[in-house]
Amino acid sequence: MFKNTVKTLLENCLEERPDLFLIEFEVNANNAIKVVLDGDNGVLVEDCMFISRGIEHNLDREEEDFSLEVASAGAATPLSHERQYNKHIGRTLEVRTADNQKIEAQLVNSNEEGITLEWKAREPKPIGKGKVTVQKEARLTYADIVEAKVKIKF
Repeated sequence: MFKNTVKTLLENCLEERPDLFLIEFEVNANNAIKVVLDGDNGVLVEDCMFISRGIEHNLDREEEDFSLEVASAGAATPLSHERQYNKHIGRTLEVRTADNQKIEAQLVNSNEEGITLEWKAREPKPIGKGKVTVQKEARLTYADIVEAKVKIKF
């Protein structure tokens, strides 16, 4: 029952802020609430505070003892929501596919069906010795993706 109450409060907060979306929601046996968010334009501390207050101010600590953690998805956190791909178009992703392929490429498109990646590879020349650089492209459905992470470059 407590988890359902918290979930309803969280959903109400997210309805007020359609630019934010839920990545992870958990309430354990000790009533430790964990909420992980992401947003179409990123997540600010103020966004986490908004969600935290929307939940905490509507629960009675006399009735239920709980702890609450509201955080944003980290830079190294794997992408798990379709909306996360849209904001990373143009960036390099490291993707592991269901057939155990590992692709490091630039995300060039994202839609409701899946994503499109592009990269350059060196391959042997069709005739003669040496190698030639070729442009590669992969279209993956979300079901094909086991894990996708943004490659952070310094």
